[in-house]
Amino acid sequence: MASAARTYLAFQHNAKLHALQTIVTAVRPFASLEEANRQLFKQQASGDSDGDGEGHVVVTEQTIFHPQGGGQPSDVGTLTSPTSGATFAVAAVRMDAVRDGQVLHFGRFGGGGDVFGEGDVVEQAIDAEKRLLYSRLHTAGHVLGAAVRHLLEKEVEGFDELKASHFPDSAACEFQGLIEGRWKEPIQKKVDEYLAAKMPVEVEWWDEEDFRKRGMERLIPDAGLISPGEKFRVVNIVGAEVYPCGGTHVDTTDLCGETTVKKISRSKGKSRVSYTVN
Repeated sequence: MASAARTYLAFQHNAKLHALQTIVTAVRPFASLEEANRQLFKQQASGDSDGDGEGHVVVTEQTIFHPQGGGQPSDVGTLTSPTSGATFAVAAVRMDAVRDGQVLHFGRFGGGGDVFGEGDVVEQAIDAEKRLLYSRLHTAGHVLGAAVRHLLEKEVEGFDELKASHFPDSAACEFQGLIEGRWKEPIQKKVDEYLAAKMPVEVEWWDEEDFRKRGMERLIPDAGLISPGEKFRVVNIVGAEVYPCGGTHVDTTDLCGETTVKKISRSKGKSRVSYTVN
C-alpha cells in the first residue's frame, strides 16, 4: 500500500466520543478515486450517475467514525465547518484500499454550495443511536462466541471460532465444526448467564508476549495489521473471553440487552449461529 499519514482512530480509545473537532487532510470527488476505493462505496455512490461529482470522500486527521470492518457496520453522521457552516453528510466509512491506515468518509455536501477543503477545521458528529445498536450487537456477538466456545470447544471435533457479522439484519457467529441443533438451548442459557453477570467489557492493548504469557497464542493477529511499535487492541470480557478487536462495545455485558439465539445452521463442516438483540 502507498505510504500516507494514518488516521488516528479516536473511537478505539474512547467509544463514548459522539462529537470531535479535527482537521481535514483531503477532499476527493468520488470520480477521482482509485478503482479499488470506488468499489468500496459502489452501493452508496450508485446515485451519482457513474460519478458526476456529487459524492465526495473526506479524510481527517482523527475520526470518531468506525469504518465498516470486523463484522461491524460503519458509523454515519455529519461533518460541519464551524466557520463557513458547510455540512457533509457521511453515508459510509471505509479503510482506504490504497493508502495504509487512512479512513475514508464518503458522503455529500449540503445543497448550499459551501464545501470545505484541506486544512479546514470540522466538527464530526456520529449518529449516537446507531452507534449504540452496533456496539450492543458487537458485544453480544462476542458473548455468544464465548458461550459457544466454553460449551463446545471439547465437544465438537475441530472446533474453532471463524468470523462473525454484527449487522442488525444478519447477526451471526461462524464456527469450524458441526454444532447440532440440540445445543441451541444450552447456548442460550450460557448467553443469558453471561449477560446477567454484568461482566465488564474492557479495552486493552497487548503485544505478542501478552498473548503468549496468557496461553492465547491462537489469538495473535497478523502483525501487518498494525504499524511497527504498536500494540494489538483486544476486548476482554472479564470472566469469559478475550478477542482481538477494533470495534466498539458497551461497558458491561448486561447492556447488550436481551440476546436471542435464533438458529443453528450447518454447511460444509462449518456451523453458523445467528442471533438478535432487543
